[in-house]
Amino acid sequence: MKASAIRFSRKDSAQFFKTLNKRVNDYFNQNNIKKTGNWKLYLKTAIMFSLFLTPYFLILSLNLPNWANLLLTVVMGIGMAGVGMNVMHDGNHGAYSSKRWVNKIMGGSIYILAGNVYCWQVQHNVLHHTYTNIHEHDEDLEAGRILRFHKHAKWQKHHRWQHYYSIFLYGLLTFNWAITTDFKQMYRYTKRKLSYRKFPNPFVNWSVLVASKSIYITIWFILPMIILNIAWWKVLIGFFVMHYVAGVILSVVFQLAHVVDEAETPLPEKDGTMKNTWAIHQLLTTVNFGTKNRIVNWFTGGLNHQVEHHIFPHISHVHYTKISKIVKKTALEFNLPYNEYKTTRKAIISHFKHLKELGKNPALQYQ
Repeated sequence: MKASAIRFSRKDSAQFFKTLNKRVNDYFNQNNIKKTGNWKLYLKTAIMFSLFLTPYFLILSLNLPNWANLLLTVVMGIGMAGVGMNVMHDGNHGAYSSKRWVNKIMGGSIYILAGNVYCWQVQHNVLHHTYTNIHEHDEDLEAGRILRFHKHAKWQKHHRWQHYYSIFLYGLLTFNWAITTDFKQMYRYTKRKLSYRKFPNPFVNWSVLVASKSIYITIWFILPMIILNIAWWKVLIGFFVMHYVAGVILSVVFQLAHVVDEAETPLPEKDGTMKNTWAIHQLLTTVNFGTKNRIVNWFTGGLNHQVEHHIFPHISHVHYTKISKIVKKTALEFNLPYNEYKTTRKAIISHFKHLKELGKNPALQYQ
């Protein structure tokens, strides 16, 4: 089934989203606040880029001991994840600034994270945000044969141990961006003519992909190894550690919002229709976690407020804590779920318990 065949119900007799949207708009209007980023986001941007890039320049310019360089690559990985969650994410949603060119620049930061704007916007903005947790439509939920993230995926024998080995694979997320994922997605999305906003020229898209990957290789390999004569094995280890740290952080944050017991994975009817409206579907398939933890709120770019983000993706994450009160109150008024784990620890435990359950042989469970 093609993504375009999915149709969400338009029947919301209680008018949940209309009521919620009005209340959220009233909040911004009455307080004279823009829905985009503010000084808090700009300051965070400077901090995240500093965490990501400062260690890189220190490694290149100073003759530090190996343990210090290794520690700096860990910091780079943390900064890399921070840029992705706080800067790139808001930018590519058009939520960073009211100025489109600013969003384009900030969204373009994905290129120094080894990704591609076009591919990310199609996978995330179009497929994930529209068809959240729907099998064969939300690619974020599909993990090939090696992991089983939902009950509709085919079971394999090795899935019995996925709650043990999954965390080791999570660190490979951004490696896949850098090496294979973007090329596969570019081919697949271009062929299907998928796009976020206007469909771009395929030749230009491929040219940008090849050029950006070439520049990426130059920055992270050619510059340190050939120009600055840093040992190749040191460069490879540093590159691996940076990406692995970032990959674990980004993967875990995503899984806690969608691959847990509380998040549903509904299927469409045979004609492609979904039971609920799009907004109610987001409530059923998305989970918040650790929203009272200021550190988690700050570092994850509000991605622990996934309920708010999925219903209002064009609002900057710096506002999620405030509007979450409105969203929760409205959902409960309409007898709708507002899924959340009080702490990040509980969400992590739930995720790996969920993986364990999904790893059991379905044929034996129903005997």
